[in-house]
Amino acid sequence: MAFRGVDYFAVDSLFREEELLVRQTARRFADERVLPLIRDCYREARFPQELIPEMAALGFLGANLEGYGCAGMSNVEYGLVMQELERGDSGLRSFVSVQGALVMYPIYSFGSEEQKEQWLPKLQSGDAVGCFGLTEPDFGSNPAAMRTTAKREGACWVLNGEKTWITNGTLADVAVVWARTPDGIRGFLVERGTPGFTASDIHGKWSMRASVTSSLSLADCRVRESDMLPGAQGLKAPLSCLSQARYGIGWGVLGAAMDCYETARSYSVLRKQFDDRPIASHQLVQEKLAWMITEITKAQLLALHAGRLKDGGKLEPAHVSMLKRNNVAVALDCARLSRDLLGANGITDEFPIMRHLCNLETVKTYEGTDHIHALVIGEKVTGVAAYK
Repeated sequence: MAFRGVDYFAVDSLFREEELLVRQTARRFADERVLPLIRDCYREARFPQELIPEMAALGFLGANLEGYGCAGMSNVEYGLVMQELERGDSGLRSFVSVQGALVMYPIYSFGSEEQKEQWLPKLQSGDAVGCFGLTEPDFGSNPAAMRTTAKREGACWVLNGEKTWITNGTLADVAVVWARTPDGIRGFLVERGTPGFTASDIHGKWSMRASVTSSLSLADCRVRESDMLPGAQGLKAPLSCLSQARYGIGWGVLGAAMDCYETARSYSVLRKQFDDRPIASHQLVQEKLAWMITEITKAQLLALHAGRLKDGGKLEPAHVSMLKRNNVAVALDCARLSRDLLGANGITDEFPIMRHLCNLETVKTYEGTDHIHALVIGEKVTGVAAYK
């Protein structure tokens, strides 16, 4: 059955016609291509690579970038794509988010024209896959303390270090690797097959099972001077990439929340208990559904306003922190309440709720934890940093 959407407060009336058309395209893709296979992918801990060419053909990869074959979508349109992909599964949204916001965006923003022409068309078309190497085994929330180094030796840079929890790592044809140099933190493009560069998958995950998560190792890995991103210097560069990704997450989790809510709503209408009455007739059930639809509506409005600000060049990183922190929390609570309303059925993979719930536990942590985003917001409203 095609997804009818969740719109209690006529939020759709705030979208432009072209934005609704983009959403409909992404919604149809999720309904027809993602949902029929995602349960098996999750069971098998397999990323559906066969969908990459289809997502590329629809313009989903690097969707809000201009030129080099990219679709040039507005940021609101891009957000709606993220929403519908995550309604399918966080793993699909995460792949597209990493490809566009964490790989294509830094090349687009900080790369040389040669680097852009070499990589962006291939990444947009799905002929190449990328990953983003920032997090390390000992440093997640504190990337300034990274231990990966890059030292110049003649016409080359020699990289040494470890990166972990890297989405798409073993799929990637190119990794955007951040390393400490004598001149500060710099970004490098490291191609698959470069001597000294290896990637291995992390197994045993109970979350994001339909996503590839990897560790990267760089052992005397030599790259050319021309593989360094010339416009990226200092920690501000990778953090700006994370802001792009976090924006997409703020929209994406709405899709998971909507799917959980609609599953619980329809189930409560059909499920009968006590004198053959639907459980939707009970006050405690209606209270949970009322809470969910209210919080989803507020999250929709927050995401839409963030998108309008971003399209107007006015969205700040602290705004993105509120978007990501609030909407992930809402989605998690919707998943938990929906699981409760389905009772024992809620833990089976006949329904999508437990899959969304497990995925959202990861989404809460990555791209800045809930706690770190609280401190970003706190610094914004007080002017006082409290990260240490």
